[in-house]
Amino acid sequence: MPPTSFASFNQSVIDEFRANSGRVGGPFEGSELVLLTTTGARSGKPHTVPLGFVRQDGADGGHLLVVASAGGADRHPAWFHNLLAHPLVRVETGTGEYEAVAVPAEGARRGELFAQVVRAVPGYGDYQERTARPIPVVVLQRTHQAPPGGEEGIAGKLLDVHGWLRAQLALVREEVRGGGAAGGGGRGSIGLQLRQHCLAFCQSLEFHHRSEDAGLFPYLAERHPDMREFFHRIGEEHRVIARLQEELVRALDAPGEGFSGRVERLSRELEAHLDHEEAQLLPVLRTLEG
Repeated sequence: MPPTSFASFNQSVIDEFRANSGRVGGPFEGSELVLLTTTGARSGKPHTVPLGFVRQDGADGGHLLVVASAGGADRHPAWFHNLLAHPLVRVETGTGEYEAVAVPAEGARRGELFAQVVRAVPGYGDYQERTARPIPVVVLQRTHQAPPGGEEGIAGKLLDVHGWLRAQLALVREEVRGGGAAGGGGRGSIGLQLRQHCLAFCQSLEFHHRSEDAGLFPYLAERHPDMREFFHRIGEEHRVIARLQEELVRALDAPGEGFSGRVERLSRELEAHLDHEEAQLLPVLRTLEG
């Protein structure tokens, strides 16, 4: 199928999916699908594809598995390259949508999950026979969700974002302490579980701070001139944290022995920053809701 025809077919499936609460006809009639939206590795634009999925067995059964089969082609599909560059993805089901971190399985774990997928959908085994590349299995790990009954308004949104960042940072620290990063001097190695969560955290943190610096803080500074010194200090904290996260992202390709130390230093700086920001900003933001 030519690329334009394939894109048109995909869009028709997407439109039908969204119009009918996840139900589609044609070749996918009776199948369970999700819509996966990734961020283009080069373009930075959203890219949505319909995919079949399998629910992961065991303790993490809430996660979904999607397979980068590309019909048995010798190249990974574009959406797989996208999620390696931008691990935070959006998943649409027939009844809702949520954010997830996309983590390709590695080594023996990939073999176990691919065997589970083939048991559920034997056609994936046929796709593997058509190509020499090991077809990736990607675990869609649902991210932190705001607790029900939380605070509303701008203050609530700030707390939700900070809660998300704290939860992702906790996952990264747990993975590092569990041996997700290894290094014996020189070039180390890093597991995809740690890499994907670390990258998702850093990219989300960068976006959050840029949004504050460009929008929220100038807006508040105009209305609260007495807080200009506070916003100046917060801006300085943003720059320090940005430098630490840039160093951490660069270290993902060669962690070495200092990787865990970088994670811990960023953790200390960010936790202190979030606490400071909440203490000063939340009372002001709550007055805007009155």
